[in-house]
Amino acid sequence: MAQFFQVHPDNPQPRLIRQAVEILRSGGVIVYPTDSSYALGCQVGQKEALDRIRQIRRLDEKHNFTLVCRDLSEVSQYTKIGNTQYRLIKNLTPGPYTFILKATKQVPRRLMNPKRKTIGIRIPDNRIALALAEELDEPILSSTLILPGDDTPLADPWEIKELLEHQVDLIIDGGYCGYEPTTVLVMEDDEVRVARRGKGDASLFE
Repeated sequence: MAQFFQVHPDNPQPRLIRQAVEILRSGGVIVYPTDSSYALGCQVGQKEALDRIRQIRRLDEKHNFTLVCRDLSEVSQYTKIGNTQYRLIKNLTPGPYTFILKATKQVPRRLMNPKRKTIGIRIPDNRIALALAEELDEPILSSTLILPGDDTPLADPWEIKELLEHQVDLIIDGGYCGYEPTTVLVMEDDEVRVARRGKGDASLFE
């Protein structure tokens, strides 16, 4: 049975953030808010937790997971990022964008796109998500909370509790955060390609 924390969206309670991170470190799967929608998250090295997220969403091995980072210096540990890409990401974050970049050796092979060796990264404009990443001291491995057969992410924490309380370890109620996924920008080289239009403004790149 999942625990259910009500966390203040502007001033997350440090005690609840610490408890949430303990759950992540012990191999748990959590539901938490971002600036675009609720997401499923686990610790990067926890293979069983990753498999549970795959099961909940019925994802195949080719699905791109995202690393939710707290800042740009963390992004540059996990991705090969040039000056142009760095400046662009700096201008767009924190915000509702996912950037697909070439992964460094810090990223476990099973998390990369098998052919392109890429990984999705983002820095969300959400205090709860950033507080979790800060306390964890590493990125949160994440996937948007869209259930099989649905087109949009789940937005109501109480509905999430009803549907997933036996499949996850913690649900963080951080209030309403929308149900529009991020805009996905592919930045494998100096060109920027829009792979998915979402909440972030994509008009600059089209």
